[in-house]
Amino acid sequence: MLIIPAIDIRGGKCVRLEQGDYGREKVFDADPAAAARRWAEQGAAWLHLVDLDGARTGRTVNSEAIAAITNSVPTPCQLGGGIRSTEDLDHAWSLGIRRVVIGTQAIKRPDWFAEVAEAWPGRVLLGLDARNGMVAVEGWQETTSCSVFDLVRQFAKLPLAGIVFTDISRDGMLTGPNLDAMRKMREAVTVPLIASGGVSIVEDVLRLAEVGVAACIVGRALYEGKFTLEEALRLLRQGR
Repeated sequence: MLIIPAIDIRGGKCVRLEQGDYGREKVFDADPAAAARRWAEQGAAWLHLVDLDGARTGRTVNSEAIAAITNSVPTPCQLGGGIRSTEDLDHAWSLGIRRVVIGTQAIKRPDWFAEVAEAWPGRVLLGLDARNGMVAVEGWQETTSCSVFDLVRQFAKLPLAGIVFTDISRDGMLTGPNLDAMRKMREAVTVPLIASGGVSIVEDVLRLAEVGVAACIVGRALYEGKFTLEEALRLLRQGR
């Protein structure tokens, strides 16, 4: 299992939100590229970038910070937030992004999502952000009436790079991941599952590995020093 450090960008800074609430923000680094270099030096195989401003506005806002990251590290980066059109995808590729995460438009424009997944096989991730089992969109500001499992079934045959599954109630809260939900999702999909939200201690990483997810995204726990990336990677190699 991979451990993917998160770099959430708002106003050009590296921040974390609690439960996706833009009013509950904590700045961890004024320079997101510095955070990227730190995670790369500690052995990160991927970095997960989120343009929080883009998620709210529906367009890429933090292009300068994103390009600074991809130009600073050899580590491949995936990007979510504000990718709503083919032009947005082209812009992401031009910034050096290797994979994109699309959530809102998968719900609102499923035919378009299917088209881009087919056009860029293995480079598009479905972003499933869930609140009480229902899909949330528009930067988590709107909860739909669509079940996460119904959405997964709809796109089951696409050549996706994987699914990023976030339990919003756990995100940024250091309360532990929703293992039951992750287990159910793991059983429902055939593509790689990337867990996001709630990791608080290094044992959470090991529990997710036991569930069988391909990777987990970790943010606040790493930034607040609950454990180090090197420590978690070492424990995974040892199988404990």
